[in-house]
Amino acid sequence: MSSTLSKVFSGGIFGIDAFTVEIEVDAGHGDPKIVMVGLPDMAVKESQDRVWTALLNSGFAPPPGRTTINLAPADVRKEGPSFDLPIALGMLAATNQLNQGALEPYTVIGELALSGEVRKVKGILPVTLNAREAGRERIIVPTSNAEEAAVVEGIEVYPANNLRQVVEFLNGNEDIPAKRVDLESLFDVASQYEVDFAEVKGQEYAKRAIEVAVAGGHNLLKIGPPGTGKTMIAKRIASILPPMSLEEALETTKIHSIAGTLPAKQALIGKRPYRSPHHTVSDAGLLGGGAYPVPGEVSLAHHGILFLDELPEFARNVLEVMRQPLEDGQVTISRAAATVTFPCQFMLVAAMNPCPCGYHGDSQRECRCSPKQITSYRNRISGPLLDRIDIHIEVPSVNYNELSSMEPGEPSSAIRERVIRARKTQQERFSDLPHVHCNANMGARELAKYGLLQPEAQEMMKMAINELNFSARAYDRILKVSRTIADLAASETIEGEYVAEAIQYRTLDRQLW
Repeated sequence: MSSTLSKVFSGGIFGIDAFTVEIEVDAGHGDPKIVMVGLPDMAVKESQDRVWTALLNSGFAPPPGRTTINLAPADVRKEGPSFDLPIALGMLAATNQLNQGALEPYTVIGELALSGEVRKVKGILPVTLNAREAGRERIIVPTSNAEEAAVVEGIEVYPANNLRQVVEFLNGNEDIPAKRVDLESLFDVASQYEVDFAEVKGQEYAKRAIEVAVAGGHNLLKIGPPGTGKTMIAKRIASILPPMSLEEALETTKIHSIAGTLPAKQALIGKRPYRSPHHTVSDAGLLGGGAYPVPGEVSLAHHGILFLDELPEFARNVLEVMRQPLEDGQVTISRAAATVTFPCQFMLVAAMNPCPCGYHGDSQRECRCSPKQITSYRNRISGPLLDRIDIHIEVPSVNYNELSSMEPGEPSSAIRERVIRARKTQQERFSDLPHVHCNANMGARELAKYGLLQPEAQEMMKMAINELNFSARAYDRILKVSRTIADLAASETIEGEYVAEAIQYRTLDRQLW
């Protein structure tokens, strides 16, 4: 069996993007031994044993002598088991059991079982996008990843069940039909929500505040006793956000593909993500991390909702690390091995009880907490974090008549239409400002230009500052929210009634709870 040098193209992941990996295999003479170079991690190094056994169990002869495998570029670390299949094909091509010329148009990715079966891997979507950008015409992927890869237009996707099938296909002895999907139909199905605001009984004040928050991209804090529907409402907020564009869907899917959180049998995330980490989450779990950084909850919520229930129960250091992502819309993680940046443009929705027992100010149950306990509980949330939350509202208990009513509430579709109109107004207003996407992003300059108050509104604001002792921070927040309420009312000017409503959304500043 003569030996030769073979080359196979694959892909690796760095951050949320992929890069081309060129796998060279040289099957020479000498003692049987496999040498792998090119900064492979432990999972990649272990592939030699999986590949060797998979070759035998698939009826192929492994290289008889020394085999050198080079993963280029050699100065970038390669991670995971996704190089098993291309390494196996490289070995077969190097020993003339596979036509080397047949491999040239393909990018190959997949993990091998010892039986030769091709298993699902993470990061298929970014690898496929990178292959298309690099001018590769075809890609071979595990069958369970094929639909995900097929959402990328302009590249032929071939699903692989096992190593023997792939070799027969490349040698021209078997046909594998290219996987195709109806992207428009897939997007329509993926963008359907299972929950709706019509299912929420009562809480009209809270629903109105949420509509305002979504319309202007404002972060929101809900305060109320247990069982008032704070979590139920939060789960439905994504359903009134503007529909995702295909570009947003692909970017969000990339993140979930890399993290391995893409739902089974779902090739595309077409609806806004909703992430609700437990309050025991670590800062690495929230922001992302690890020796080789992977996306955290803030990135998995990209283009969607991050809901933090029981906000004061989160560790102080965990909440504090969110300040930069909330401000910048991205999170940078530095490690000895690499520094990566993940996007995290999300709407923060938080909920908390008014006191440790949960019933301070409740009309139906008596609070058992001392003033000192209540103050200590509230102080767990720092001022800098509250600075980044424009709206905080009370969510009171729902009475029996509202709970027993058979009348459905206003559906999400109706609320979403108003939100879309308000967002379109903001897009037109800020079309020349790439860093401002909605009212919540406005800085001092934009507020001075677009936050002009009518005389009645000025008087209302003066009263809030002087009599309610609102801070300068609260003043800016009220201006932003007032601008959003005006947009929902299709008003170019900010009237007194809009400011009055915005003041009601500053529960913590009014100190009424």
